[in-house]
Amino acid sequence: MSSTTVASPPTRRRGRTGHDGTESELIAQAQDGDRDAFRTLVERTQADIYRLALRLTSNEDDAGDVVQETYLRAFRSLRRFRGDAQFGTWLYRITCNVASTAKTKGRRWRHDDLDDPDRGVDVVDECPENQPETHVDRVQLRARVGDALSRLPPKLREVVVLRDIYDLPHREIAEVLDITESAAKVRLHRARRQLRHDAEILEEAS
Repeated sequence: MSSTTVASPPTRRRGRTGHDGTESELIAQAQDGDRDAFRTLVERTQADIYRLALRLTSNEDDAGDVVQETYLRAFRSLRRFRGDAQFGTWLYRITCNVASTAKTKGRRWRHDDLDDPDRGVDVVDECPENQPETHVDRVQLRARVGDALSRLPPKLREVVVLRDIYDLPHREIAEVLDITESAAKVRLHRARRQLRHDAEILEEAS
């Protein structure tokens, strides 16, 4: 099972830690510089963010880079988070932006502070195809779906992942991607059309 370390940026400690707080309490504490609160937010969301990053990049190494960059950007921007969107939606937006940059520019990030294990949090690869109890036929099906997704342009891939895998409504997809709801629907239609086309080609070749 693969794992990636996500840095919690160094901050001064406060007397109160955020391990057991609600999400809104943790956000407020993290905005006030509480590193433990931010670490807890990472721990609660990291598996979901990693799965999203893996769906968007189709590569474990790139997904790990995307997750690291996502949380570092989230930490830097946390003071500007006002709760207009849900925290998870906000993280999805950052993840999609980072993944899109990675795919279109081939960019990789270096995080020197990740070498310190005391500053990290383990991100576990919980993808179903990596679990021993998963049947071979399901693995093959997921592999085909992943291959088809990997051939989609980033802007189409992210909308079909959010709608068909994460089951987000068009309104929330538009919010995550910072586009109009109609644009989200158009991208989804184009993505599904290309996926159907690719599926037909694979069917003919099999």
